[in-house]
Parts: sequence; structure tokens; C-alpha cells
Amino acid sequence: MTQPRIVPVSTDNLTPDQQSILARIPGDGLKGVHAPVNVLGTLLHAPSTLTAFLDWWVAGKRAMKFSVREQELVILRMGVLYSSEYVWRHHVVVGREFGIDEQQFEAIRTGNYAVFTQARDRALLELTDQLVERRDIDDACWIKSKSVVSDEEVLELIGLVAQYVLFALTNKVYRVALEDSMLPVPGLRAGP
Repeated sequence: MTQPRIVPVSTDNLTPDQQSILARIPGDGLKGVHAPVNVLGTLLHAPSTLTAFLDWWVAGKRAMKFSVREQELVILRMGVLYSSEYVWRHHVVVGREFGIDEQQFEAIRTGNYAVFTQARDRALLELTDQLVERRDIDDACWIKSKSVVSDEEVLELIGLVAQYVLFALTNKVYRVALEDSMLPVPGLRAGP
């Protein structure tokens, strides 16, 4: 296992404002034993960036038109596209909490979305692929998605993808270690 490039600061050092923001994250999957303390501790090396980011991240998650499940589809795909075990494993836990099943995890991992019966799920995943791989959306994907994803939601999707670019790149660049509690969670290369 690769050693982290910097030692995370203890999340006991989170300010009351930062703790308050984190308490508003939907669901339980990113709290308690599954809290992403190593990435938060890494981001604490830049405390003002962390506070601003947390506010944007949590406020965005709560205000988006996407359900938490839909957000998790996108976030899991971001983990795949950035080869981020950290993002993937943390969000397998959250995804399970919000109804993503084992077949769907495998589909997200492989990029074969046929198991998704809802056109909206497929559109969100395909748009995510386009945003990351092309840094654009081609006309065919745009036209196909417009019947199930609004203009406002495309803007929200761009914001969600941008949030997880920060998380995925931070994890990869700093070689953030998985917390011991996350090691039993299936990774990108194993079936959930």
C-alpha cells in the first residue's frame, strides 16, 4: 500500500462551523465509523479552503433537484473515472443506504448501463461520462438526455462532478489512505 504524501490533521481539529456543516450531510453513510476522516484531515491542511468547500458541498447536496440516490450514481461513477478507491468505497456504503443494488454497482464500475431501467439514471451516468472524458457533452448525448434532465439539473450535475473532481484528485495526489473501517468494503476491482 502506498504511503500518504502528507499526514492528515486530526478531524478533532474541525471548527464548530465545519462540524455543523458536516452534520447536515444526508444519510448516515459518511458519518460515524464511515466518516471520510482521512480526506477531511488532508483538506484541513488548508482550513479556509476546507470550510468554503464543505459549505458548497453539503449545501449543494441538500439543495439539488437530484435525489441522494441519483447523486450517488454520479459520485460512484466519478470514483471509477478517476480510479479513486477512496471515493468508490465510501460511496458504496452510501449508495447501499439509498437503494443502489449489486447489479447497479457492477454496471457503474463497467460503464454498461443496460441494467438501469430508468432513462434518467442512464442519462445521468452518460452525462457524467461525457463531462469527465470529453469535458463537454456531445450533441447526441445532449439531445438524448433533454427529455429526462432539465437545464437546471445539467448545471447542478456540472457542480456535483466538479465537487468530486476535487475529492478524487485530492485522494490520488496526496495518496490518502483508506480508513481501516473501509477496508472490508468492496473496491473497484472486486464485485460488491
